[in-house]
Amino acid sequence: MSKLDASTPVHRPVAARRKLVSAASPAQVPARRGRPPKAQAKAAGETRDLILDAAEDLFSKHGFYGVTIREVAREAGVDTALVHYYFGAKRDLFDAVFLRRAQVWNDDRVAAIDRYAEAAGADMTLEGLLEAFLRPPFEWSLKGGPGWKHYAALVAQTNANPTFGGETMARYFDPAIRRLIELIAVVLPDASEVDLYWGYHNLSGALTLTLGETGRLDRLSGGLARSGDLETAGDYMVRFAAAGFRAVVVVVGLSPR
Repeated sequence: MSKLDASTPVHRPVAARRKLVSAASPAQVPARRGRPPKAQAKAAGETRDLILDAAEDLFSKHGFYGVTIREVAREAGVDTALVHYYFGAKRDLFDAVFLRRAQVWNDDRVAAIDRYAEAAGADMTLEGLLEAFLRPPFEWSLKGGPGWKHYAALVAQTNANPTFGGETMARYFDPAIRRLIELIAVVLPDASEVDLYWGYHNLSGALTLTLGETGRLDRLSGGLARSGDLETAGDYMVRFAAAGFRAVVVVVGLSPR
């Protein structure tokens, strides 16, 4: 469906090369103008992706506060200075990790619900909208490789983080969510805005917990249901969320009109 995780690390003696260049005379090192050679740009991009992959893996397992830049560098097989060179401070690295796949999720989800709304027209249903909106993150987790599993776990952690989770989720996901709510309002014209926001809030928690694949469901059910069964989980979530949105709308007095 799209590009998968970064490939084998490319180790380049960046620091050593810089020392040699700085020590050489202008006659020895002619000035370069314009864009860097394609091979050099490609290697830099691969190194950057390698660092992002390592950080994503570690953040997804240990959280933002449980990971250091030094650990990311060691996992990526690069010098610590190179991590700072590409990303700056740890929070900047975290934001870069978060943004990389958020753009894919958001683009896919908005495109899917817009396509559905256009095709369905007046026959648009709540189940159809929710299925279109939820399908991309479930498909990426199912088919995108380990990096997307790590990212789903990272989003689950961030969504529940009281320190900066709300701000981070709002920054990267709100535009796509607002588009969904706009379309749900068309299907449920009697819903108040607060109904719709509470409905999505409950869906958001269920979505991120499910994509986190914590194994909690397996233990609770004694193996009858598996948290890794995302195909089944997606079907359940569509029906459950649709019923939930309808319930908060029809209960008189639940929210101010």
